[in-house]
Amino acid sequence: MIRLFRASNFRCLESVELELGPNYNLIYGANASGKTSLLEALAYLGRGKSFRGASTANLIRHGESEFTLFADLDRDGRGFTVGVRNGREGLEVRVGGEDNGGAAALAEALPLQVIDPEVHGLIAGGPEHRRRFLDWLAFHVEPDHLMIWRRFRRALKQRNAALKAKASAAAIRSWNAEFLELSTQLDQSRRRVLDVAKHSLEQFGRCLLQTELGFDYQQGWPRDRELQEVLEEGLDRDLQHGATQSGPHRADVKVSYNERQARKLVSRGQQKLLASAMVLGATQTAQAALGRPLLLLLDDPAAELDSESLERLMAAVAGLKCQVIATSLSREALTFPQQPVLFHVEQGRVSAQP
Repeated sequence: MIRLFRASNFRCLESVELELGPNYNLIYGANASGKTSLLEALAYLGRGKSFRGASTANLIRHGESEFTLFADLDRDGRGFTVGVRNGREGLEVRVGGEDNGGAAALAEALPLQVIDPEVHGLIAGGPEHRRRFLDWLAFHVEPDHLMIWRRFRRALKQRNAALKAKASAAAIRSWNAEFLELSTQLDQSRRRVLDVAKHSLEQFGRCLLQTELGFDYQQGWPRDRELQEVLEEGLDRDLQHGATQSGPHRADVKVSYNERQARKLVSRGQQKLLASAMVLGATQTAQAALGRPLLLLLDDPAAELDSESLERLMAAVAGLKCQVIATSLSREALTFPQQPVLFHVEQGRVSAQP
């Protein structure tokens, strides 16, 4: 939970300081006032990157050389600090007052999720969106997932380099043993975490969409074949493409809505609700595994939702009992179970409101 947050020279925010409430916080103001930039800064502190996909250069306020972010956290009643500086010298991370571990250390110190106007990409976008979703969840639930994922990415990179160099079949096969072992471990980790999360995912699907959702993990190669056999048979194709065509890096989660493939059938508003159900289900699962509340950022949750759908979404958010920071055009636009801590944003300047 964030108690105090500071940002300097991040996008349009010259200098911002917020004393946040433990439950609900609302940031309101006109379009282009800096609301989303403020949420982006908060998310950056827990991810080490922009949820809007912006480069570092685009995040630094015009005319400045770097931005800094800082938060004082409450961890089980104890103070804990997280800080980030990024600019020409690169990313600098401090967790608990010490230089520490980059983006992974941030994600562990400040686990968070975001529901923004682009969240529907979790449904409508390519498989990489759903792989990232599943790997985020596994990172917080499966203790060894990050190590396995990193080792797998390294093995994949080495095998792909050999393919791109048109190395001999024997040389490429020499990379297969490690690649296969790590593929199995990564695949099993993802399957376990999806099994753990399915109940929550289905529960929030029923809550937000009032229908049944289905989640089917697709491993990245034919489910009735061994990966070793697929790699051997596909060697010529891999050489032709200069990249490994089968494996966990091709995995996906097939999401079904009322027994039909969700990405093809639902409207954009329904896609937002469906994706939000996945985010909330993942948040609940991670909170249970970590034994502490997460930070949930809601960027204009009312966008593309009718009043009834928005009411269901906000009720589901309240049920999670995590720290919530939301944005809206007005202070009356969203309903919370209790009075939120209010902040008004105008031209990049933030002021606390009574």
